Amino acid sequence: MSQILRPPRRWQRYLWSALLVGATTLLSAPIHRFVSPVNLVMLYLAAVVIAAIYLGRGPAALSAVAGVLAFDFFFIQPRLSLTVANAEYLLTFAGLLIVGLVISTLAARSREQADAARRREVQATALYELSRDLASASESDEILRIIVRHVGGTFGREAAILLPDGDTLQLRAASPGLALPEDESAVAAMAFQSGQPAGRGTATMADAAVRFMPLKTARGVLGVLGVKPVDPGVYLSQEQRRLLEVFASQSALAVERAELAEQARRAQLARAAEELQAALLNSVSHDLRTPLVSITGTLSSLEEDGACGDNPVQRSLITMAREEAERLNVLVGNLLDMTRIEAGALRTIQEPCDVQEVINAALDRLAGRLVGREVAIDAEELLAPMDFVLMVQVLVNLVDNAVKYSPPGSPIAVTARRVGDDMEMAVLDRGSGVPPEDLERIFDKFYRVHRSAGAGGTGLGLAICKGIVEAQRGRIWAENRPGGGTVVTIALPYESPASTTQGSERP
Repeated sequence: MSQILRPPRRWQRYLWSALLVGATTLLSAPIHRFVSPVNLVMLYLAAVVIAAIYLGRGPAALSAVAGVLAFDFFFIQPRLSLTVANAEYLLTFAGLLIVGLVISTLAARSREQADAARRREVQATALYELSRDLASASESDEILRIIVRHVGGTFGREAAILLPDGDTLQLRAASPGLALPEDESAVAAMAFQSGQPAGRGTATMADAAVRFMPLKTARGVLGVLGVKPVDPGVYLSQEQRRLLEVFASQSALAVERAELAEQARRAQLARAAEELQAALLNSVSHDLRTPLVSITGTLSSLEEDGACGDNPVQRSLITMAREEAERLNVLVGNLLDMTRIEAGALRTIQEPCDVQEVINAALDRLAGRLVGREVAIDAEELLAPMDFVLMVQVLVNLVDNAVKYSPPGSPIAVTARRVGDDMEMAVLDRGSGVPPEDLERIFDKFYRVHRSAGAGGTGLGLAICKGIVEAQRGRIWAENRPGGGTVVTIALPYESPASTTQGSERP
């Protein structure tokens, strides 16, 4: 699309109007000897119409006045004088002037309407071509290149698009050879933050060389469109500014569409990966559970019966094999639990339970892991509604995590108390803590914080805890302890709800 044309400069149009009257006078000079002077008025009226059609209202009015003066000066007796010997010619002059002005007004109005219609057509064509090309593009980079090309071609300016990358704006597409210095980038950031145009020709940083338009949609400001004139002395007209705003709106919608499409693609891939992952976990974990139980039982029997006699190496190997089999059995159990939670097949039976008994049951299951550890229990005597078996499993996972991610021999604390309408239990350790940016993510499936070289696991323990707690209408969160360490807190409603069912019974 070629650049939208501007009319000639004003003084040029008036000059052409004066020249047109002069040409009419020269044409009338050889004719006036053969016709009545009054008939020459038609030639001057023709000049007025031509000026109105091609030069505009003001030049047409000038041609009407100049035509009356030229007609009087050159063709009315006494010639070469503005004196009028016959008063009847005054009526001719008045008629010529009035008719010329009326014709110039009507013709100029028609011309202005035609010009406006032509400009609207050019604008509509430009918008159509932009929309057509944007609709056929799917990749974000291709959309940005299309926007830059159309803005440059329509407005005769260099264009650039900046999109956010973290806390800064990055130049993603630009006309060839266009570079944005640091001060211009600051103006772009101002337009992005305020959501209003900034830079050249605006009320904000008007001395800048580039005009920046925010790319806004219902979701907010997505980026910034910058336009820079090739000729610094040429500014956009009001009509062009309105068209540029429409371009910016269309561009913003296209950028948003590309971003949403990319998010949809990522979500679809993640969903497909999750479904495949769940299917594999479900299949593998079920197939492994039965042989693992048999292996663990056999190794335990060999260890208890003293099948190796006095051979310490064989006893050590059997013990190590049994521990690894038990660890693998716990891993498979976690996979099954995660599969049930995600499938909504977890049933919780909430009944009043002694919180101290829940804590003691969890610590008994971890007796072997807690050798050499001081475990402090600070629990109020509470009968809180919860699923006893599942909450024991939650505490086992939390205390096991505390053991993994804290130095050997460091103390661990378990607390329980009523806080308002909730019963809160917490497990505290003196490890290295969790990076602040990971405090929310540690409850995601398979997410692990690498804090200790000896710590192992799959990243499922806390995800299972979150699923069990939320199934009981509770909350779980992690915080860093003052002085070092981590606090994981569980909050359950302190009331007596009816049993909550989310699928099949708990095995």
